Amino acid sequence: MFTSAQLKAWVDYANDMGAVIIFDAAYEAFVTQPGVPRSIFAIEGARNCAIELCSFSKTAGFTGTRCGYTVVPDELLGGKLAKMWARRQSTKFNGTSYIQQRMAEAAYSDEGISQCRENIDAYRKNAKLISDALDEMGIYHTGGVNSPYIWLKCGMDSWDFFDRLLTQANVVGTPGSGFGKNGEGFFRLTAFNTYEKTAEAIERIKKVL
Repeated sequence: MFTSAQLKAWVDYANDMGAVIIFDAAYEAFVTQPGVPRSIFAIEGARNCAIELCSFSKTAGFTGTRCGYTVVPDELLGGKLAKMWARRQSTKFNGTSYIQQRMAEAAYSDEGISQCRENIDAYRKNAKLISDALDEMGIYHTGGVNSPYIWLKCGMDSWDFFDRLLTQANVVGTPGSGFGKNGEGFFRLTAFNTYEKTAEAIERIKKVL
């Protein structure tokens, strides 16, 4: 996640260049550090240059079901883009299914908010467990704070590393090469599991690294 100062630099650049920022806020519920905004619209000038994508996939555990929403400010391109987006949605999209809408509604109830926070706290605990173990092993990594994912430097081809973890530890992760050339040499682990299974995976990884 970007800090307020980092986002402000991007917002100022976009406004100077007449560019549009598409900001992915799917993990906003995981943000805990001060000075790290959950929305780009916390930054002055962002309403003139940014679109924000939000999702229930991570906040409410809708992974695979897919339900989200997009914020297109009226200030963006004098309101033209908001109208274009509304037209796109009404002509090219049949709408979210009824059951998904009711699930999203429930996620915003008092009970739903409480349950979502409980889940996110559990995933944060898993992320810290992974991060602490990598620190113990002296492996460079990033993430795990403000995010349920941990990126570790694997020191080899990321697909070879995938094969090594799969065959020697029975642990599955995501090769960094799938995210482009800058992801090569890195490997992504997820905190989306139970604490017990996360702890077991870490112990297996320790035995092969």
